[in-house]
Amino acid sequence: MVDIDAQKRAAAEAAAALVMSGMVVGMGTGSTAAWFVRALAARRLDILGVPTSQATGNLATSLGIRIGQLGETKAIDLTVDGADEIGPGLALIKGGGAALLREKLVWEASRSCVVIADAAKHVKMLGKYPLPIEVVAFGHTTTALRICDALAECDLGIAPMLRRKDGEPVRTDGGNLIYDAACGRIVEPAALAAALKSVTGVVDHGLFLDLADRALIGGPDGVIELEP
Repeated sequence: MVDIDAQKRAAAEAAAALVMSGMVVGMGTGSTAAWFVRALAARRLDILGVPTSQATGNLATSLGIRIGQLGETKAIDLTVDGADEIGPGLALIKGGGAALLREKLVWEASRSCVVIADAAKHVKMLGKYPLPIEVVAFGHTTTALRICDALAECDLGIAPMLRRKDGEPVRTDGGNLIYDAACGRIVEPAALAAALKSVTGVVDHGLFLDLADRALIGGPDGVIELEP
C-alpha cells in the first residue's frame, strides 16, 4: 500500500531544504503544507513565516517559527504550499482547505512559489477534484446562480454546491463561504478563471494559473521535480 503521508512528507522536506536563514517564507494551508511547516521548524533557521490561515499560523507558532502578516513584512522570498490537483504547465486546483483567497494573495506577493504534493495529485487534466469558489456570504444563493451562468459559458452544465461541515456552511478565516463545482474536466482553465472572476459576489476561485515556479512531487521512488 502506498503511504500517502510519506510521499507528502518527502516532498515537504525537499521544499524545506530550499529555505535559507534570513528568508521570509509563505506557508500554505492543508495537510501537505503542515508537513512543510514541521520540516521547516526542524531546521531551526532564522526565518519569518507568513501563514495563509489561522491554522497554519497556530502550528508555526507552536513549533517556534516567528510569523508575520502579509503586507507587514518585507517581500516574501519563497512560498511553499500544497495543491488538490497539479495539471499541465503546473496549473493548479487549490482551496480544499478553505483558504484559497489568502493563499492566492500570498502566492502573488512571492518572488518564487513551490507546490508540493503526493503523486496522486499530479493529473493529465484538471477537474476531477471539485473546484472551490469563495464567495461573500451576503446574497450567496444569488451569487451561486450567477456562477451557474459562468460555468455554462464554459460548457460546464453543473451547479456548484455550498460546502458544509457538520451540517453548517464552512466559513473561511475571512468569513466568506465556499462553493464547490464538480467540473469533471476543465479543458480551458484560463477561460473558466476569467468567467468566474467576473461574477459579482465571487471573491476568488481555486484555479492557480501561471503562479507555480516548480513542483516537488513525492512518489514511491522518491521526489521528482517539475517545472512549467
